[in-house]
Amino acid sequence: MAREPLNPADIPVVILAGGFGMRLHEETERVPKPMVQIGTKPIMWHIMRHYSTFGFRRFMICLGYKSWVIKEYFLNYYSEVSDIRVHLGNQSKVEFLGGANGVEDWEVTLVETGLHSGSTGRLQGVSSYIDTPYFMYTYGDGVGPVDIDALHRQHLESERMVTVTGVKPTSRYGMLLHSEDRVTAFAEKPEIAEGYVSGGFFALSADLFPRLQGRDPEGFMEIDVLPELVREGEVGIHRHHGFWHSMDTFRDFTALNDMWASGDAPWRTWE
Repeated sequence: MAREPLNPADIPVVILAGGFGMRLHEETERVPKPMVQIGTKPIMWHIMRHYSTFGFRRFMICLGYKSWVIKEYFLNYYSEVSDIRVHLGNQSKVEFLGGANGVEDWEVTLVETGLHSGSTGRLQGVSSYIDTPYFMYTYGDGVGPVDIDALHRQHLESERMVTVTGVKPTSRYGMLLHSEDRVTAFAEKPEIAEGYVSGGFFALSADLFPRLQGRDPEGFMEIDVLPELVREGEVGIHRHHGFWHSMDTFRDFTALNDMWASGDAPWRTWE
């Protein structure tokens, strides 16, 4: 029997945002990787905005490295997008005058989950805030127009503990097809031909949390727990065909910003 569907507005979206992001050190020396910008907004905002296109508004951010940067961003969010008047002679009274049209109706819970935690420890740290039988879960560095509605429906219907989005990212290298010593085709940026890789964008049952008890908080759920669940038939795949890109390196940072600047950002699912 399928799970009882919940209103997306009530479903928590857990976002990992605590890693060191060493391969993007040019930017992460200043800010945690989810706060590295595409255009004028952090990549994490792009991810949250995509979820909100499908009606999700409750976000739980798992903090670690440079956590205060993320806290400060959300604490000051309304001030940054509003017109304000400061009365310096009146105990610095502040008036918000407007200019904040379209501010997102988001509930953002910022959770300190440990500086050196892996995804296991971060999920352990946020578990007390999950008040629904299932929730969404993703990484703070990958974007794509994933159909979150379809992922949600599939998770409900399957009754599995985990549903993971499988993607076929494009290779950064051209692919040569050949017959003996003659090239028959050249693909500039081909998709991975066989199999899928995890693109994040999970749906998880809260029944997962007991499986994390007693695990090393510096370990990774994807390595330590998911293989067990795969053997038990508890992991389903939601296939995403089309654009997906993570921001792992400075080259990725440049590519995503070039797409955004050109007006051709395939992950933009909002107006």
